[in-house]
Amino acid sequence: MRAIAVIPARLESTRLARKMLHWIAGEPLLAHVVRGVRASPLLAETIVATDSEEIFALCQKNGWAARMTSAAHRSGTERVHEVSQAVEADVYLNVQGDEPLTRPEHIASLLDVMRNPAVEVGTLKVACPEHDVMNPNAVKVVCDADGRALYFSRATIPHDRDGTGPRYFKHLGFYAYRKAALERFVALPESSLEKAERLEQLRFLENGIEIYVGETPFDTVGVDTVEDARRVEEVLRSRA
Repeated sequence: MRAIAVIPARLESTRLARKMLHWIAGEPLLAHVVRGVRASPLLAETIVATDSEEIFALCQKNGWAARMTSAAHRSGTERVHEVSQAVEADVYLNVQGDEPLTRPEHIASLLDVMRNPAVEVGTLKVACPEHDVMNPNAVKVVCDADGRALYFSRATIPHDRDGTGPRYFKHLGFYAYRKAALERFVALPESSLEKAERLEQLRFLENGIEIYVGETPFDTVGVDTVEDARRVEEVLRSRA
């Protein structure tokens, strides 16, 4: 199974200006992501997909494979689709550029999901830390008994009406697609749930495209704010 990883890296961001180049532990955020992905021996190639000349220049300076992609893309998935038109693979991984705690185990768990040829789209979940259960920036996911996602939400799902203490799962920003799934995604209009939650994966679910969810024990901190960046630095210092 030839698998490549694509790291969508947009320079503009709403909550943290120039997020991909934000300095964390002495390096740009993007450097941590690229290093984590390239540490996996299971990938044929790792490509940064950007619409920023500044990010492209950073990649060239560091010897990272990169492609300039359209500035019109509204989601990382659309950027991955553009790369898929030029680079052949059996599976395309989308590792979001704001996941600096990416590690090879995430890649391995995601590819395990895709070893079933019937799976069109895969992603990952982790047991949700207590501090993220009520955090709308930490997306929650609920799955059926076979590991198919039922719904993703910024809300706390499932709702614990009777205080039974359900197990919450946090969704991580890692995806894998067959090329056909990418083709279907870009052909579909932005869905109503996708607009409401600002979660692009809901376009798949709302159009009947199943997403299978693998579980990992390794949590991450997606960087959307300065506080998130501080949390990442604390984790990196604890690993040193």
